[in-house]
Amino acid sequence: MQNKATVEMLYMALLGQETMDNVAKLLASDLEWWFHGPPQCHHMMKVLTGETDHTKGFRFEPKQVTAIGDCVIAEGWEGKAYWVHVWTLKNGLITQFREYFNTWLVVRDLRTPRREDSKDSMTLWESQPRDLYHRSLPGLVLTI
Repeated sequence: MQNKATVEMLYMALLGQETMDNVAKLLASDLEWWFHGPPQCHHMMKVLTGETDHTKGFRFEPKQVTAIGDCVIAEGWEGKAYWVHVWTLKNGLITQFREYFNTWLVVRDLRTPRREDSKDSMTLWESQPRDLYHRSLPGLVLTI
């Protein structure tokens, strides 16, 4: 739950409820960054590097935040942009960030399933975009 609280504090800062100085303390200096989506959607990178003011432009307001082991998954949308963030933490510090825009994401555990007859036991998390039936999203499977 501490990992989830750390990521939620980051989003609070992005929404202006905390200071951005606190965000720098949450991120490893050698943060590993992955991005999947349209090139014009590098919003989080621009905010975290200081290229864009966090109080202007794209708002990252998660609709759902879920902790799974060392990972914290957040999803939300603004306008027609649907996004999923997967944060990996070690010792309370964010060491990896994966960002997906307009992508259907399924997180799976590739270890042996608990019940041999159920493939669903391997699915840990799945995207829940609000407008799923109005458009098609490319799909990705993230294994942890």
